[in-house]
This record gives sequence, C-alpha cells and structure tokens, in this order.
Amino acid sequence: MPEERSPILSSIQNIFSIPDLRKRVLFMLGMLAVYRVGAFIHCPGINNEALEQLFNAQSGTIFGFLDMFTGGSLRRFSIFALGIMPYITASIILQLATVVVPFLEKLSKEGELGRKKITQYTRYLTVVLTLFQGFMSAVALERSSGGIVLNPGWGFRLMVMITLTTGTAFIMWIGEQITERGIGNGISLIIFAGIVVGLPSAILNIVDNVRSRTWSIFTPIILIVVMVLVVAAVVFVERGQRKIPVQYAKRVVGRRVYGGQATHLPLRVNSGGVIPVIFAASIVSIPSTLGMVMPYEWMRNLSSQLNQGMPLYNLLYIIGIIFFCFFYVSIIFNPMEVADNIRKYGGYIPGIRPGHRTAEYIDSILSRLTLAGSIYLVLICLLPEFLITGFKVQPIPFIGPKLDDWLNTLNMSWLTTGLGVTFYFGGTSLLIVVGVAMDTIQQIESQLIMRHYDGFLKKGRIRGRRG
Repeated sequence: MPEERSPILSSIQNIFSIPDLRKRVLFMLGMLAVYRVGAFIHCPGINNEALEQLFNAQSGTIFGFLDMFTGGSLRRFSIFALGIMPYITASIILQLATVVVPFLEKLSKEGELGRKKITQYTRYLTVVLTLFQGFMSAVALERSSGGIVLNPGWGFRLMVMITLTTGTAFIMWIGEQITERGIGNGISLIIFAGIVVGLPSAILNIVDNVRSRTWSIFTPIILIVVMVLVVAAVVFVERGQRKIPVQYAKRVVGRRVYGGQATHLPLRVNSGGVIPVIFAASIVSIPSTLGMVMPYEWMRNLSSQLNQGMPLYNLLYIIGIIFFCFFYVSIIFNPMEVADNIRKYGGYIPGIRPGHRTAEYIDSILSRLTLAGSIYLVLICLLPEFLITGFKVQPIPFIGPKLDDWLNTLNMSWLTTGLGVTFYFGGTSLLIVVGVAMDTIQQIESQLIMRHYDGFLKKGRIRGRRG
C-alpha cells in the first residue's frame, strides 16, 4: 500500500504542476533574489567599518527599526539603503491629498484610468522624496564622527542622491512587477523579505546570549511564549469577519425566476491589514531622520524623544495606527456605494430599510470593527516592544522620575529597560511577516482552487473535480 503524502507537500507539488502558477511563483522568488543581491552592493565613498560602528551605537534607536524594513541595507548603506519607504511615504501623501485636492479626488473616481494616473504621480513623488532623503543621508554621514565619508563634498552628495534614487526606483519597479506578474503584493513581499532574512542572525544572537550567560534560560522562554501568542492573535484576528445577512427578493424575468437566496456581506475586523502599521512607522521615523541633519538643538531633542520605547514615540505611534486604520478603510470601502449596489439588485438587510439607512447601518458596524482592529494593532505592535526596549517612564512630565524610582524599588526595572531583544522579534515584524504570508498563501490557494486543485486549507471545502 503506497504511503500517503503530506497534504502540504501535495499542495506544493500542485503549485509546480500548473505552468502559469509555477511561472508566477518562480518569477516572484527570482525578483526577491535580485532585491537581496542589491542589498549587498555598497554605495561608493563609504568607510564600511566606521559605518558599522555607528549603527552598533544606534542599535536601540529608531534606526535599528528602519534597518529592519530595508533588510540590513541601511546598515550597509547599499544602493537599496532607503528601501521601499519613500514609495510608501509618497503613497500616504497622495492618498491624503485625494481627500482635500478636488483634482485628485476626481481622478480617484474615474476607475482604472484614474488609478493609473495617481500611481504615476506617486512614482514621480517617490523620486522627489528619494532625492531629498538621499541628500539628507549624505549630509548626516558627513557630519557624523568617525570618518565614515572618505571624500566629503558635493561630489559625494550628488553621487549618493543619484545612487539611492536609482536603487529605490528599481525596488519600486520590482514590487510592481511582482504584483503584476507574480503572486502577492510586491511592496509587502519586499518588506517581508527584508524582515525574514534577519531572523537567522537574530536567533543566533539569542543562542549566544544564553551561552555567555548574558541572559537566563527563562528569557528566551518568555520570548517564545510572547511570539507564539502574537502569531496566534494575528492569525485569529486577520481571519475574523463580521457577516451581515443580506436577503435578495425573487424577480421574474420572462419564464425564469431570479434571486430569492440569502447571502451575507463579510466585513473584516482588520480591513487595513499591515498597511496602517507601515504608514505609522514611516511617519514617526521622519523627525528622527531630520534630527541627524539639522544642527538645531530642539530638533535633536525631539529626535531623542522619538526613540523606540520613549513615551512620545509610543503616543504618536498609537495615534498614527488608529488614524491610518480609519483613513485606509474609508478609502477602500464606501458604505453608501455598497448600499446602493444591494438595493440595485433587489437585496436588503433584514430589519433595515434599503438605501440611506442601510448605509448608516453598515457604516456603524464598520466603525466598531475598525476601532477593534486598530486597538488590536496597537496591542500587537506595542506590547512585545515593551519586552524589547521597555517603557521609558522617566521622560513623562511630573510623575516620570518618581515612577521610575518606584519601579526600581520593586525590582521591576526590566519594565523600563526591556530584555534587549533584536527588533526582528517585535510585534510589528511578526505582524508583517504573518500577515503577508497569509495573504500570499490565500492568493496561491485561490489559484489552485480555480484550477480544481486542492489547496493548503482543506477544512470545510468541497474537493475539486479532479479530486
């Protein structure tokens, strides 16, 4: 009797049995490999050893967090040092502008043609932002101590601006190509790849800390428990939906009867996914970047207050996540349009009058779901960060110093210092990794089911015709 194969191995074999799906998966992997190769090509004119020392000194700040998004490219100051963050920042600016600029608002309502035009404007703005950030990065490296720049001057600045702009434009092109010709969202997969490549070194760092007795054996156990809980919470909430029942009335057209069935309108608990977190992180990082370049004392003080674990950083991060949750949902979901479509096809929500009342009902449910989803994102992103960098209570006005002394008296100083774990095990990184992985698997799943193959998730599914 032949041995039964594992369902996962069988599903992976099904992926490579379909020529079109195999090409898409291999294309995605090939583009990500090209991105990783570019991350090791250093920008000319840099003393790499001095740059490594600078980043080791900045490991507990926001720059370690940004280095995670670039997959180590910022630490190496490679041609991809700025990563995809300028493109994300440009997308934020354009999406905010569609609300207040009538011309862009009109474009956003013109369907596919309007979206293509806005995407084109996003690319142009990305180039402008990258040129600016490239100049700021060059000036910051010139002003830093340690002789990082070999030949300071305008030649070095122009070279850095052109190199980093070309690198970011190439990453932007890779992301768009993966979305169009591969599997999954290209921009999210690039961030995913940058985080995942750092996991092995982070694990080795934990093993070294245990061997050298820097950590007790209980520290990695606590870390593993927190990671498992975070991953479980992400999977549970990301798959959570609120199903609004919709009933369609019967219609007689000729000799045929249409409608009469009951269905539902699914509303996700976290409709924005990881987008609000990425948007909030990119916005909070702007003052820290400016603080390295501007010689003003107030800007440097503001930059130091926005290090990870500081009260001001946590406050702005929380506000940013909640704001972008509601903002992003308002862009991708229009309750009035959904209500009109339900009424147009003869449907209604039981107990709710069609039209404006239906839109209000959907909007009220969506608002509550979005609030719950934003609180979930805040908890997922900040609670593990407290274990990593701690919660610096001393800068809090009035009560900060007394609260810090009280925690030290109770031998709870780890709440303010954290465990010193690498950024890769933070809630933000786990959220992005798990969220992007689930989204990519679901897209592969839909491709398999469409071609009558068994996917990864077999529970409750009718097998395909070839099953």
